[in-house]
Amino acid sequence: MSQPYRAPEASHRYVLNTVREADRDRFLAALFAPEPARTGLMALLAFDHELGRAHAVTREPLLAEIRLQWWREAATEAAGSGKPRAQPVVESLSETVRRHGLTPERMIALIDARAEEIEGPLDVVRTGTAFADLALAVLGVDDAMTRKAAHAVAAAGLMGEGEERRAVLLEARAVGKVDLAALPILLPARLLDRPMTAWRKPLALWWAARRGRW
Repeated sequence: MSQPYRAPEASHRYVLNTVREADRDRFLAALFAPEPARTGLMALLAFDHELGRAHAVTREPLLAEIRLQWWREAATEAAGSGKPRAQPVVESLSETVRRHGLTPERMIALIDARAEEIEGPLDVVRTGTAFADLALAVLGVDDAMTRKAAHAVAAAGLMGEGEERRAVLLEARAVGKVDLAALPILLPARLLDRPMTAWRKPLALWWAARRGRW
């Protein structure tokens, strides 16, 4: 059984800076979440970023798999009762996991999905679904329509530009009424519709959130 844990502030700052630099669109959208869910989303985004780097930092599939295995073990420890590994993302993730009751299985589902990219194409649906399920748990959202929309938006974010991505976004928006508490993970869809300069993105997201649109 997991025990409450509070990560060092330095770890949260590291996570915030990492996500701001590596995943700015989802970083901006996550800012619309209230605390402590905002901190939780940042931890998940940093976690996903680290997993995505596994195949990029080495050309050796075995070394990439070793990195992911390290994260499987770290994720399991994060949900436990002991002190997590002294690594900023792990520490921030551990606080999030224990606060929101995330299971190791959910985190390992994302790791396993990312592992497919080591030797082949990424399954964007599987990966997007695994990430969205974690994020929805942090946001406290569990209705079927919102889950379906969030899965589609997360998958679309992993696709390149093109008709397939547009079709996925149309499908997401066609699901019907969604829980607006999920806007911090639905809003990135707004930035996938068309090219947008960096300075316009925060304004576009603010206006979309104000109207409850995504």
